[in-house]
Amino acid sequence: MVSDAAWELFWSSLWPLVSGAITGTIPLALISFALGLVLALFVALMRLSRNKVLSSIARGYISVIRGTPLLVQLFIIFYGLPSLGLTINPWPSAIIAFSLNVGGYAAEVIRAAILSVHKGQWEAAYTIGMSRARALRRIILPQAARVSVPPLSNTFISLVKDTSLASVILVTEMFRVAQRIAAFSQEFMLVYIQAALIYWVICLVLSSGQSVLEKRLDRYVAQ
Repeated sequence: MVSDAAWELFWSSLWPLVSGAITGTIPLALISFALGLVLALFVALMRLSRNKVLSSIARGYISVIRGTPLLVQLFIIFYGLPSLGLTINPWPSAIIAFSLNVGGYAAEVIRAAILSVHKGQWEAAYTIGMSRARALRRIILPQAARVSVPPLSNTFISLVKDTSLASVILVTEMFRVAQRIAAFSQEFMLVYIQAALIYWVICLVLSSGQSVLEKRLDRYVAQ
């Protein structure tokens, strides 16, 4: 049975944790995901390029990102770069690491989505005098965006959970707040379960939003 003291801690720590999610976890995920998507688009286009140098650079970047743990990437940027004379504060370090990580994974999603568009779409665009860049912007990418929504949404949901790793480089997000509360109260199980529940609720909301977005895109495509 849960004691009165435990319930009191639960309710008193609820707002600090939610506040940590609102001011730390969610902004960190949104900023990193937005920057990562921009990077992913460029990397995907490099992978599809006929230029072997650009394609090789993109392939190498994706291989490194996908082949190394995110935690190691965080440590290299925050703890490793100072040994080279480059010191970056915790928040920018986390954003850089998460953005690079998203870029590596999302690039393959975007590349696959572009390749999924029928070649006839390219040919039709060229027939009416469009350049490759314009055809990509006006015809190919809008269709590829629809295909990439589910996997990119899953990437964002995973990123929200992965932001908890930023606590190891002293970023004040929700899990960092939970660590402080747990250390002060010595109620580690209660506080960490509480944090897990909040992550779960956030992911449920995001999953619901993903479903709504997919249905709206389906209606748009059907029209």
